[in-house]
Amino acid sequence: MLAMDQGVVEEWLSEFKTLPDSAVSSYAASLKDKGCLVPALYKVIRENYSDLLEPVCHQLFEFYRSGEPQLQRFTLQFLPELLWSLLSVSAARDPHTSGCIEALLLGIYNLEIVDKDGQSKVLSFTVPSLSKPSVYHEPSAIGSIALTEGALANHGLSRVVYSGPHLQRETFTAQNRFEVLTFLLLCYNAALSYMTSTSLQSLCQLSSRVCICGYPRQQMRRYKGISTRLTVTSEFLVQLITGIHYALCNGEVELGSKALDDVLYRAQLELFPEALLVGNAIKSSLHGAALKSNNKEGARSIQVEITPTSSRISRNAVTSLSIRGHRWKRHESQEVSVDSEAALGGVAIPEISVTGVSGERMPNGDSLRPRPDGRIQPDGDTLGAASEVSLDLRGHDSGSRGQEVRRQKSVRRMVENEGSGSASTGRSQY
Repeated sequence: MLAMDQGVVEEWLSEFKTLPDSAVSSYAASLKDKGCLVPALYKVIRENYSDLLEPVCHQLFEFYRSGEPQLQRFTLQFLPELLWSLLSVSAARDPHTSGCIEALLLGIYNLEIVDKDGQSKVLSFTVPSLSKPSVYHEPSAIGSIALTEGALANHGLSRVVYSGPHLQRETFTAQNRFEVLTFLLLCYNAALSYMTSTSLQSLCQLSSRVCICGYPRQQMRRYKGISTRLTVTSEFLVQLITGIHYALCNGEVELGSKALDDVLYRAQLELFPEALLVGNAIKSSLHGAALKSNNKEGARSIQVEITPTSSRISRNAVTSLSIRGHRWKRHESQEVSVDSEAALGGVAIPEISVTGVSGERMPNGDSLRPRPDGRIQPDGDTLGAASEVSLDLRGHDSGSRGQEVRRQKSVRRMVENEGSGSASTGRSQY
């Protein structure tokens, strides 16, 4: 450790001891302006035999016990490095060098499991329901849910999971070690949005080292630290994955991806279903996503795909209702076309003849064809009443107007027949 870093740490240790209670808040706000302090403290923690390690751990505990949120976050940012120091020393079976780190971690744990009145805390977590929308899903996008008796009974009910009360711990043992460390990681993840990039990098390195040490992947990662396998639990890996997910979405893409792969690698070896489920879900959600690799100082967030609240059914989708509506529209358009054609009864409409016989259409609907003697005769005189059947096949759809047209034509035909009959009788008598 350099003398300059040692001087920065010693100055930091001395100034807080003489600080009055009224100046604690202003002092906590000024810590972020000391750029050389945090790297120097990391060096002290990584050197297990440093003379400054014990006073540094004591100072960090005093920060956390003060109750000032900014001072507590300042201590929490070193938690991943403190955990790795404890686990590596435990694997090396040299507990005498980690006494101060154990005391610090146990002190933070015992402070967090009780409230201000000294009563044990009971943490509650509400499990999201698929029938209610959230930032992760929309019920309409999932599809219809079978209305079974059990589904109706559980509709609108929220499942709440409780954690605690937790027991006070005075020392680390093989049975309670990961119970305490998992709870400390839970406290760390609750303040992830306040953690610095250095702290997130330390968390990713902790995850990789814990999961690969003593396994063949350690050679692939070219990590030359301890080669002893570290015992882990599924709950501990789940908390690591939670922090890795946040680091992936906030600038630590390379380290976060390696750490997530290493945790999944260890979870597969240990057959931990919870860690595999959470890790693979996060890996699938990040597949193809544009992660922020350069913006490390921007707004802290976790990227999720939010389902739009509007229905995804296209307006042009073919449904039974749209088919019926389409039929109704076609029927209405045909009636409109028939009415328009009937309204144009007094206008001469050109007729296309497929027989090659030329003719003209009269205003009343009859066509005029030339006789052999050169005179023009209406169609009605040739076939009589039978020819009127094909005069206008669509006239019956036009309602009363079509009936009136047919009535007038039949009357006109009767008059013409009577006139022709009288003329022939007169000629014969003559």
